[in-house]
Amino acid sequence: MTQSTVAEVIADSSDRMQAAGLSFGHASSSSWDEATALVLSVCELPDHIDALGQILSSEQLARIERLLNKRIEARVPLPYLLGQVKFAGRDFLIEPGVVIPRSPIGELIQQRFEPWLAHPPGQIIDLCCGSGCIGIATALMFPDSELTLVDIDPQAVALSAKNVARHGLEERTRVVCSDLWCDVPDQRFDLILTNPPYVDAADMSVLPPEYLHEPALGLAGGDDGLAIVRQILDQFEQRVSAQGLLVGEVGNSASALLRAYPRLPFFWPDLELGGEGVFLLAAEPG
Repeated sequence: MTQSTVAEVIADSSDRMQAAGLSFGHASSSSWDEATALVLSVCELPDHIDALGQILSSEQLARIERLLNKRIEARVPLPYLLGQVKFAGRDFLIEPGVVIPRSPIGELIQQRFEPWLAHPPGQIIDLCCGSGCIGIATALMFPDSELTLVDIDPQAVALSAKNVARHGLEERTRVVCSDLWCDVPDQRFDLILTNPPYVDAADMSVLPPEYLHEPALGLAGGDDGLAIVRQILDQFEQRVSAQGLLVGEVGNSASALLRAYPRLPFFWPDLELGGEGVFLLAAEPG
């Protein structure tokens, strides 16, 4: 039987993904990145050059082949097939029915939101939290903080709770099933995080097949993409602390946001790792 190394299987898998015309963007930006994630995950190997020469077992090859075929034939995003995804340097559980973590806010988390945060946040809230990845990764960067995770979808809330436990944050995290602010305790937050549904109607109509596996509830933001964003901003002044900060993502709906709120002092940070449509909004002085 012909033996195959990790490097050879990655190369072959990448070529097959590329030839199939797959769309990428669910935690990977190319066929090579995705093939690497597939093979290393199945083989439970570190992302290290020393792993490339390892010989794969027949069982490992068979599992890779099954997952690769499903990825190509059904266009299922790879994180759903693996049941996990890496975000902001952390591993998170993911499952069909919950939007896959991929927000460029992850870059700002790893920078501890410097220099925009005046002080380490005591109270953090993640609205439309999905898997909980943004809030959890942030809370891990600020060990003295308390975290509130909020989503309207009970499945997302349940998955967030699992990820909270996975990262040992149960004692300083509450997970709330709520329509945005409705059932959130009446308090102010030092850091408000949100990656809400923001895809406008035009973009929703032309999404690649991979994105159709994700719940429309977590993607669709109405005609201009701002249906949920408006509700968040309506309560911003009543919910942010004196030196607090809102960090949000609106993707391609950024221009619509600027037209809708021409007087708000949004700041759009440069993102070295890619992505677009991430804004910062600081509390008004005084």
